[in-house]
Amino acid sequence: MIHHLITLFMFPRLFTATVVVAVAVVVIVSAPCAVSVANVPISTCRSYCGNITVDYPFALRPGCGHAGFRDLLFCINSVLMLHVPSGSYRVLDIDYAYRGLTIHDPAMSDCYSLSLSHGANGFVVEPWRAPYLEPDRDNVFMLLHCHADSPLFQGFPNKHLPCRNVSGMSCEDYYRCPAWDGMLAGEGTAPECCAVEFGAIRAINLTHLQCEGYSSAYSLAPLRALGPGAWAYGIRLSYSLPTDNQGFCGACRATGGVCGHNEGSGADLCLCGNWNSTSNCDSAVGSFAPVIKPKLLSTSLPWGLLFSWWYGYQLFGGL
Repeated sequence: MIHHLITLFMFPRLFTATVVVAVAVVVIVSAPCAVSVANVPISTCRSYCGNITVDYPFALRPGCGHAGFRDLLFCINSVLMLHVPSGSYRVLDIDYAYRGLTIHDPAMSDCYSLSLSHGANGFVVEPWRAPYLEPDRDNVFMLLHCHADSPLFQGFPNKHLPCRNVSGMSCEDYYRCPAWDGMLAGEGTAPECCAVEFGAIRAINLTHLQCEGYSSAYSLAPLRALGPGAWAYGIRLSYSLPTDNQGFCGACRATGGVCGHNEGSGADLCLCGNWNSTSNCDSAVGSFAPVIKPKLLSTSLPWGLLFSWWYGYQLFGGL
């Protein structure tokens, strides 16, 4: 090795070429450890259940999506289900452009069948999840056969409040459905049907409200269905993300990452392959990234010098 170094100093051009090639070799050997992890397949967290795409902020895998929607969706025999304290509901559609979901409760009444039993629970979400997920303001809940002592009617005169028209849909219209044929609507001590929006009572808990059943319909503005037979029956949900999350997932994906969260703290994480970042895959600030160890440089440098000496000697050996 000493003989090779003496040879380098005897031939300046050979020495210069050796140094240049050595540096290039070290850079090439070291570079993959710094940049190869920032190209994570989107399929790491995006998945499918039947014909429905499950993508951010939702997820089926732990650590994926936003923490506000963890343990919410489950794929069972290619059927996407949403689970909250009031029960499990089939997901019919996820609209990412308008941030909405449509779900169906088989125990719910519609225009052609009244389901008055203890099988229906309504719709209730966990208090911690409520800021992220709630029924759309254009969704009407029609509570059926509620007891006169129901909290719905306490403190309201004439037993008709807070029952009202919601987005052009009301119990007066609902009474025209075939399901009500032969029944006397609204003749008891309490109305047979009370239409409310979710925001008025914050939870459709049929047991607490002392109601025997419910129906739910929604309107997709600006379209207004003519008559209860043309209403869209189901529960239309709106989802939202906190202000400090806005732009996070876009920045993460733009740098080759996948959007997820810390399973312990719930904080946003950009999944970058072998490491996770709290911002994006181009930034190591606040991230958990592997450090390039000095051992790598100490190993590659001698081999780089040896290779560059051989290459330079072949090129300028005749000098």
